[in-house]
Amino acid sequence: MTQAVLLDTGVIVALLDRSEQAHEHCIRTLSEVTATLVTCEAVIAESCYPVRGMRGASDAVLENVERGIFVVPFGLDASAKPIRRLLREYADVPIGLADACLVHLATELETGRILTLDSGFLVYRWGRNRPFENLVQEGAS
Repeated sequence: MTQAVLLDTGVIVALLDRSEQAHEHCIRTLSEVTATLVTCEAVIAESCYPVRGMRGASDAVLENVERGIFVVPFGLDASAKPIRRLLREYADVPIGLADACLVHLATELETGRILTLDSGFLVYRWGRNRPFENLVQEGAS
């Protein structure tokens, strides 16, 4: 997969929830991204929870998956061992399942480009100690 950009929960939620502080910033940032948006099922599940009270929001998340706007090329069953290693490695940060899946996905896709509001990605490393490049710039939160 070429030109992939990883997509994290906070950005999906901010795109859907106009009351989120980073809403407008995430919309502007996403409008400049031409790459494929790649995420994992854990991020999709995590994104649906905070917007569950917003009519149609969870449906919009799933529609983006169905239409291929959010690509989910990741299967936890095939990657449980490296994900468990990441959960142990970053236990003090701490790291959740969705973030660990994204770190693993970055290594698999050989890209550290990410759309996130999560400061943990300043600490997390992909590949062999490579930092993430957050495309959501300062001022988003």
